[in-house]
Amino acid sequence: MTNHNFINQISSETPILISGQTASGKSQLALQIAEKKDCVIVNADAIQVFKNWRILTARPSISDEAVATHMLYGHIAAQIEYSVGHWLRDVQKILSIYPNPIIVGGTGLYFSSLTNGLIDIPDIPAQIRLEAKNRIQSEGFENLIAEIDPETSKKIDKNNPMRIQRAWEVMKATGRGLASWHRETPKPILELKNCKKILVDGDASIVNNRISSRFDQMLDNGLLEEASKNFSTWDEKNPSSKAIGAKELMAFLNDDISMEQLKEEVIVATRKYAKRQRTWFRSKMKSWIKLN
Repeated sequence: MTNHNFINQISSETPILISGQTASGKSQLALQIAEKKDCVIVNADAIQVFKNWRILTARPSISDEAVATHMLYGHIAAQIEYSVGHWLRDVQKILSIYPNPIIVGGTGLYFSSLTNGLIDIPDIPAQIRLEAKNRIQSEGFENLIAEIDPETSKKIDKNNPMRIQRAWEVMKATGRGLASWHRETPKPILELKNCKKILVDGDASIVNNRISSRFDQMLDNGLLEEASKNFSTWDEKNPSSKAIGAKELMAFLNDDISMEQLKEEVIVATRKYAKRQRTWFRSKMKSWIKLN
């Protein structure tokens, strides 16, 4: 079936979810559907929310945004934390106005939280995060594990440092274990059975080639100029600094690496990320319609 025929068969009377690894073509598919069905497009990529990296994060271009309404792209300042909870609340507001949007992106946690529900744990105070970090550095993880409630301790992966730290922080901040919070998971904002679900599952070799050519295109489109605008205010602790290629661009502008090294490091890192995405999507989205 051609893309044209597939798009014609899609109803605009239900929400459309489109996911897939980076450089798979999911954004182009979303734009084609939006143009044909007159739908708004909602971002489901955790890095494309930041306003300071349009080119690096492959956000839709200005010309793309002229074709269809795009929402939750580039609306967050570089230094602001934007959690999955923030995203869900924003999506819920959009759904109250546009009940059948196209939601597209590569952040699996966004989709799983949207369709499975997300526990609304209060934000962890900065001083507790700092205390956890300092204790891990001075004591390791064993003492933190001992202070986690027994029910949560049995369930978390003790080989995953981030899970241990998160469980300890929640216990410290709220006085309740993660397991207790999980029992109160609310109903999902959208149920999968009521959505059109599309997974753009590209061949690995094709995606890898696209990643390479896309980075060259980013450079042609002004990536170094974009990086230069971020250089004076660069802080690796900013949430937006997690964008793949951001720290490498700063290293290049600081004359720490060559252009050849920059290209190689960013392309390799992006391909590794695409592989992780591919593995996750194939495991978690088995019921989704697969396109390549």
